[in-house]
Amino acid sequence: MLSSRAKYALRAILILVEEAEADHWTSAQTIAERSDTPRKFLEAILVQLRDQGFIQSRRGPVGGHKLLMPASQISVADVMRIIDGPIALTPCASKTRFGVCKDCKDIETCQLTDLMKRVRDAAAAVLEGCTIADLAKVPQAGAMLSL
Repeated sequence: MLSSRAKYALRAILILVEEAEADHWTSAQTIAERSDTPRKFLEAILVQLRDQGFIQSRRGPVGGHKLLMPASQISVADVMRIIDGPIALTPCASKTRFGVCKDCKDIETCQLTDLMKRVRDAAAAVLEGCTIADLAKVPQAGAMLSL
């Protein structure tokens, strides 16, 4: 499931895509207002995006945030993994954070592991195939981004 944090991160990046055309820094306050995100919550998300190299941040009265890479190079999967971790629905299907499910008696004979790996692969393929630039092309009915 797409977490609220991941939705807020996607909204923030989409706002930065729009602002990139004006070539100026966008304040956290502006992003919070436009995305209807609590500011403190958003600031923590922006730090994660900055630390992973997706955005650039600058302090001060003319500071703010900018995209550091083209929207066409950022997939929805990239953002979800930064914010939420693996796309897999179960630990036994995760490529990067593999673990045995709490209620699993024997991973070798588990009847769900292969299915969960196929679900992971299908979801990852769709999410990796959709970039922020693709999302930005979708017309918005109102001023609020509705993710």
